[in-house]
Parts: sequence; structure tokens; C-alpha cells
Amino acid sequence: MQCPLLYRFRVIDRLPEKPSEAATRGTLVHAVLERLFDDPAAERTAPRAKSMIPGQWDRLLESKPELTELFAEDAEGERLAQWLGEAERLVERWFSLEDPTRLEPVEREFFVETELESGLRLRGVIDRVDVAPTGEVRIVDYKTGKAPRPQYAEGALFQMKFYALVVWRLKQVVPRRLQLVYLGSGDVLTYDPVEADLVQVERKLLALWEAIRLATETGDWRPRPTKLCGWCDHQAVCPEFGGTPPVYPLSITVASESAG
Repeated sequence: MQCPLLYRFRVIDRLPEKPSEAATRGTLVHAVLERLFDDPAAERTAPRAKSMIPGQWDRLLESKPELTELFAEDAEGERLAQWLGEAERLVERWFSLEDPTRLEPVEREFFVETELESGLRLRGVIDRVDVAPTGEVRIVDYKTGKAPRPQYAEGALFQMKFYALVVWRLKQVVPRRLQLVYLGSGDVLTYDPVEADLVQVERKLLALWEAIRLATETGDWRPRPTKLCGWCDHQAVCPEFGGTPPVYPLSITVASESAG
């Protein structure tokens, strides 16, 4: 949806991408918020959460040694200290938005997968699933950036509706609430879906998959220029920047013209 050519570079060509400080900080903060719920409710405090950051950073480095590249030229450790301090502030802000001592998530980092009647397989990882005593399901996603402007909120909600569709197909229950927690700006965006919303999302996904299938067969992956292009790792091979994409690795099907 963001850029068909970027999809090709990532999914088909599998071109490498450099780790970014922002994305890695998001991964670190997510890990802390997930594991904080391992502690008894009374111990889920802001100081406790912040104290977990160095240990979780070490765990990240063990699982992804390439992350050491982020601060390879930071001999004095000043940038790393500043970066960890930013992660602390994001974690601390969460406590002004939610009270973890009153939450007992049913799932954290919940991998979900389902197959639609069309055969299209959907999968994703949900940050947190809460279930009320009365059975209502709430899907929660943490964002370490700032909340989008109202006119761009629908794009952010699409991910949540996607999760809701998967849960609905798996459990036959429409989630009561979708909740986006923006730690960068201290905002909470909520949406209460209905069945018609999820049917619409399913139709959109089927149309999107058909577009992907067609592009895969024809090799026609168009770039979609936006302001995000400035942060793309693949500018050197993107036509929008004067580059040439690598040779397409899949066979191309040429549509035959029907006789008139």
C-alpha cells in the first residue's frame, strides 16, 4: 500500500536494509512493555520498567548482533546514552496513558494466523490483547512515534482493523475496541469496529492481493513517491532517484491478446 516497488525490493528481491535508531528503539520499548507484565501487578512501576531497558538492550544485541552498527562510531557512548534516555522517556510516558497495575493481558506479542475462504493467508503479531470479565476483546498496539493528524488516522487504523479481521475469523468474535497508544506524543486513539468494517477490510485485502499477484506475474512494480522516500534504503536502485532495479528474479507472464 505504501509503495509497490518497495514491496518488491523487500519481499521478492530481499534487499538488505540498515537498522535504524528509531525502529530499534521501538523494538526495545515494546520488549520492556511486554515483559513488565511478567512482574506482579504491584511491581509494575515506571522505575521498574526503566530499569529493565539496559537488560532488554543487551538481549536485543544478542539476538541481532548487526545492531551494534548503530553506535559503532560512538566511542564515548554519548549517543547511546542519549538514545537509551529517549527510550526511558517513552516508557515513562506510557504510565500516564495506562495503568499496568490494573491490567492483566490475555496475550502479549500474540502471533495470529488465519486463512480466508479465498485461500489468502493472513498473519500478524498483536502487541497486547485484553479481555474484560464480560468477554469483550480489546486489541492494543504501542507506537513509539507521534499520533498522526486526523486526516491520516485511517491509515494507522487499517493495521488494527487487519488484526481485528484475523481475530474475528479465528475466534468468531468481533473485538470490542481497537486501541493505538502513541508514546511519542502521549495520545491514545481508539476505534470500536463493527462487522461491516471487517468485511470491508477483507475485500480491500483481496483486491490488494490480486494487485500483488498481477505485479508478480508481469514484473510491473511501480514506485509510489511520497515524503517517506527520503528515508528509503533503496534509493540507489529506484527509478525515482535515477537508479535501476536489479534484474527481476521471477519469470514474467506476458498476457496474450485475444483475437478480434
